[in-house]
Amino acid sequence: MESFQERLEKVLRLGPALERNKGRIVDAAVRNLRFTVRDCAREVDVTIDRLKMFRQAAAILGNRVPLNGDRSRVSLMLSYNGSSWLNTAITSIYLVGNRVEVKFSSRGSEVMALTEEMYRPILGADVTFHAGSGKSFIEKSLRDPEVTAVVVFGFDENVLPYQDAVRRSGKKLVFEGPGQDPFIVFADADQELALEDLLAAKFMYSGQTCTAPKRIFIHRSIYDSFLERFVERVEGLGVGDPADEASDVTPLASDLAVQRIRAQLADGLARGATILTGGRIEGNLVHPTVVRDATDDMLGMREEVFGPVAFTTCFESEEEVLERARNHKYGLRASVFGGDAAARTAAALKGLDYCHPVGAYTFGKFGTVALNQRRAESWKGAFVTRAVGGYGHSGWIWETDGGAFRIKQGPKLLSVETSAPIS
Repeated sequence: MESFQERLEKVLRLGPALERNKGRIVDAAVRNLRFTVRDCAREVDVTIDRLKMFRQAAAILGNRVPLNGDRSRVSLMLSYNGSSWLNTAITSIYLVGNRVEVKFSSRGSEVMALTEEMYRPILGADVTFHAGSGKSFIEKSLRDPEVTAVVVFGFDENVLPYQDAVRRSGKKLVFEGPGQDPFIVFADADQELALEDLLAAKFMYSGQTCTAPKRIFIHRSIYDSFLERFVERVEGLGVGDPADEASDVTPLASDLAVQRIRAQLADGLARGATILTGGRIEGNLVHPTVVRDATDDMLGMREEVFGPVAFTTCFESEEEVLERARNHKYGLRASVFGGDAAARTAAALKGLDYCHPVGAYTFGKFGTVALNQRRAESWKGAFVTRAVGGYGHSGWIWETDGGAFRIKQGPKLLSVETSAPIS
């Protein structure tokens, strides 16, 4: 078995490979996933930087081995909302000595082929790629005696039915899922900072990220003025062809996401919400939309909104917004802006720093909570040196420990969860 340092050197060689193939990666992601040229190019740059950060993880990962020895394999199923960042998930699992079989979304076939082309000369047969369906991939992995862990990025409703099968298999399943992240702005917040972060985080990838702000709570005293400034900026976004460098918002990759947004907007209007800008859907192109006066029972506040639609609401007090933010099945990430009340709210929303056993799915806590901090800053090093993941139905681990099945929740490193300390 290769040493950690040998594996690290190989991972670091992927950075230059990504740089050489940047144009091809961007072109494939634009074609396959309809993300903008700018988002895809930025993602490659961020991924190259994150791969370098694995040097900082040596102290944590250098003394770890695969869960079941050097023949262990981990099955990794990835979501479609990304192209180059997926490398950080793959390499974090490989770095601790696992062989990895990777399943890309069917929408990302060109991205997968290009990734395989870059990996083969560097990592050989230690990382392989699966072209079948997600269902067959999970079921095959649970039967395969060499697979010690299955890691799935996806939708909670598709994975929850596998709990009994995972329990019977005795394997470990790590799930990373949706978010319906609260974005809370108190009256004393730095509104310019909040507006900048909201615009960038909400409309990056045309809203197709699990960590995009989804439930936007603005204090009543600044609600109207904040929305006026927000709408002005939203209306300045470029809408159109993913290949056009002037585009900020492009057609969505998922037909299902578009169908859900149609239903969410119709439900909101029927229940008394108002569309301030946008609301138009042409094919899979959802124009940037801002909704005001959303209530917590609306579909747009209860379900994940996977697109460029911002459901906003106002609140009166610290106690009110805390209760409303916590009353949800998803607990991935929260953003809070303001002074003392914001700090208390952020502390109350934050879960533990690392995943831990829970008696049942834990709702009302969040894996990452940013206080007066941009999304890019709070997510720096994710899956490399920063543990990320959520509570409730945003993420979990199923595992058998000492013969007993258990659930863990909270932020995690895929590298740590697919390995064990050297005994």
